[in-house]
Amino acid sequence: MSQQTWGEVLVNGSVDGPTLTAAAAASCIPTPSRIILPNNYFYIGRMLRITASGRISSVVTTPGTARFDVRMGPSGTIIVFDGLAILLDTVAAHTTVGWFLEILLTCRAVGSGTATNFMGQGKWTCEDILGVPATAPKGVLTAILPWNTAPAVGTGFDNTAANAVDMFFTQTVATGSMTVHQYMVESLN
Repeated sequence: MSQQTWGEVLVNGSVDGPTLTAAAAASCIPTPSRIILPNNYFYIGRMLRITASGRISSVVTTPGTARFDVRMGPSGTIIVFDGLAILLDTVAAHTTVGWFLEILLTCRAVGSGTATNFMGQGKWTCEDILGVPATAPKGVLTAILPWNTAPAVGTGFDNTAANAVDMFFTQTVATGSMTVHQYMVESLN
């Protein structure tokens, strides 16, 4: 019996990304995990799955929000998927608690200029999301992404050029930290 291949891993991170503490958007993946996809890589229906996990810390009084986005383009700066600002827990402080992120992107259109775009949705599972019980057993919550809004097609980019793939994290206050420990981009078809 033959084994069918459904896709391929384009990149997986073997080291931690930077520990982000500033209230600003920044690449959160390890530098070797930033990949360049060749010209005309995408076609309508092509799917990418981005999976990441790591740790996050936040304070109780002003935890702010957490935001993940996927960027592409020649220099990896065009936001093709925005998870939007997820409200962090205001009941308890969190120190290096684990999280898991999965984003699914489906190419909806292809072309030059800003014609290529994705429909994207995802989920972020973590103990540090507003609404987690204050006392044990605390459990975790899952935020469906984009947070608190209907899914929408992301910003368009040029498929006729080579495209860098990057993932960014933004926190609104500099009272916490976030580190990616594992990261993978897969082409599903």
